[in-house]
Amino acid sequence: MALLVAFWLIERRAPAPLAGSVGDRCAGILGVGIRVRPTPHDLKRRRRSVTTTSDRAPRRPRTSGRPRRLRPTLLLLVIPLLLLGVPWWELVVGGEGWPGGVVAAGTALFTLAYLALPALMTLGHGPRQLDAAARAGDTLLGVAWVLFTWCVLGLVAEFALGLAGVADPQRSRIVAAAVVAVELAVLAYGQVEAQRRPRVKEAEVRLVGLGPALDGLRVAVLTDTHYGPIDRTRWSARVVDVVNGLRPDLVVHAGDLADGSVARRGGQVAPLGAVRAPHGRYFITGNHEYYAGAREWVEKMRELGWDPLINSHRVVERGGDRLVLAGTDDPTGVGQSLGNGPDLGAALAGADPELPVVLLAHQPSQVSSAAEAGVDLQISGHTHGGQIWPFHYLVRTDQPALAGLSRHGERTQLYTSRGTGFWGPPLRVFAPSEITVLTLRPAEGRRDR
Repeated sequence: MALLVAFWLIERRAPAPLAGSVGDRCAGILGVGIRVRPTPHDLKRRRRSVTTTSDRAPRRPRTSGRPRRLRPTLLLLVIPLLLLGVPWWELVVGGEGWPGGVVAAGTALFTLAYLALPALMTLGHGPRQLDAAARAGDTLLGVAWVLFTWCVLGLVAEFALGLAGVADPQRSRIVAAAVVAVELAVLAYGQVEAQRRPRVKEAEVRLVGLGPALDGLRVAVLTDTHYGPIDRTRWSARVVDVVNGLRPDLVVHAGDLADGSVARRGGQVAPLGAVRAPHGRYFITGNHEYYAGAREWVEKMRELGWDPLINSHRVVERGGDRLVLAGTDDPTGVGQSLGNGPDLGAALAGADPELPVVLLAHQPSQVSSAAEAGVDLQISGHTHGGQIWPFHYLVRTDQPALAGLSRHGERTQLYTSRGTGFWGPPLRVFAPSEITVLTLRPAEGRRDR
């Protein structure tokens, strides 16, 4: 749990990965599915908490900003120590009674990994942006996280074996062998799951007020493709083939398109220009677009024939029946020139209140505003379903849903996709990727907006 809290603190406190110091940039990639910028509600709360000079006690003058800047760097050193220290103890020196040469070699290996992890993160995700270092660092981070997880479970198994009367070194060696075997199997499974063509997941969603001509409208959902240091151009083309084979009526991408600039990742994104949908292709920003030029990515998607919905909406019509398709900016955009964060009022301005509303909002946490506004369906991503078990426990502390269809309030439904790609470590463990097809159906009831 201490490690999970450390991850959470980094993502809650560190600036965006492509802004600030090297430590800040590296710190920002160490979480999955957590908000890294304050929401408008957070900003209002902070403004309300400000008191006048006469109301607050005098504070000691701040002489330097260095301690605050050092926090992400220190966490980058502490987290690898936790990730690798527990496995070192469990596998090398914890009671196995290995010969001195084995202990020395194991200690040297874990020390090298400890030194390499922050160095690779800095080279890969810092100012130099070296893709080879990013690939190695992300992979090492994933390996270390999985190893840490199963070593913690191994400590529990050792305790149980001790109660059963199994003594060291046999007890520790049995657990060490089991942990290594499980680690190799989980890594192989996780790598295949991350790199494979996403599974197709279908769901029906019933909307009050949906006209009969729109009954059966098929919405294909892509999200969190995260094109990054690993060149996935061919994977991107396979995803497009799957989407086109589903013959959707419209296609949406719910944000976190790529990690990196258009100049660096544009080739991987280019196949998305071949997606076909008679009622349009629509795109919204996620938090990661703001780490590498959100405006440029919006223009790139527009060039590829996608319609960006930045606090705006379109009307989808078929056979004389209509629905509103709206999109909001990500909370990370607060203070930015593109959309200045989510503005649902602007997104729905001028929309016919009698029409059902489908909203694209990257983070599931935005559903509270959607429910207040009477939105019928919100489509989100962001969580990755946790991506690498058991990280989903931390994600659920920050988001109201992890994956699938859920209801919020009397009318609003939320569909949260586990994401089409992966982010950071090229692993998906017990959180498979998906291409989603939502089939819209009419529901009984009256619309009261």
